Amino acid sequence: MTLNHLIDVTISFVQANQAWAAPIAFAAAFGESLALLSLLVPGTIMLIGMGAIIGASDLPFWPVWFAAACGAALGDWVSYWIGLRFENRIAHIWPLSRYPHLLPKAHAFFQTWGTLGVFSGRFLGPLRAFVPLVAGISEMPLRLFQMANVTSALLWAFVLLGGSAFGMKWIVGWLL
Repeated sequence: MTLNHLIDVTISFVQANQAWAAPIAFAAAFGESLALLSLLVPGTIMLIGMGAIIGASDLPFWPVWFAAACGAALGDWVSYWIGLRFENRIAHIWPLSRYPHLLPKAHAFFQTWGTLGVFSGRFLGPLRAFVPLVAGISEMPLRLFQMANVTSALLWAFVLLGGSAFGMKWIVGWLL
């Protein structure tokens, strides 16, 4: 199964089974935000597709948004905990051992930006799941981490889902 096939199947399933939209949004955002799983889960594309479904149907936005934000925040918190627990030994575990450049990049980014780095790292593709891991390795205070984590998760989920949902509503309104 290719990633494109997984995305197509997920989007089709949500279209046909809208009651599953929030749990799937949670799972996609969690997978996209979890350090070791994020390289395999195309959560961003799934959430953008789900936003388009929201915009083209009567699927409510806010429950799906909240589920995606919770999944993203939980994924980052677990990544932080993994970093705190396993410290630098994590670099030798697959898949990070196959991508040795990611942790040093995330570490440099975190050292430069600190709490703001945790917040903005969520919006920077490959660094998204690795900045929280480095924050844990660096023993960033949990309270500061969670403030940046939760606020960025709320905004990230809104941007992904809202951009495509409201864009689709505009397109549908324009066409009709």
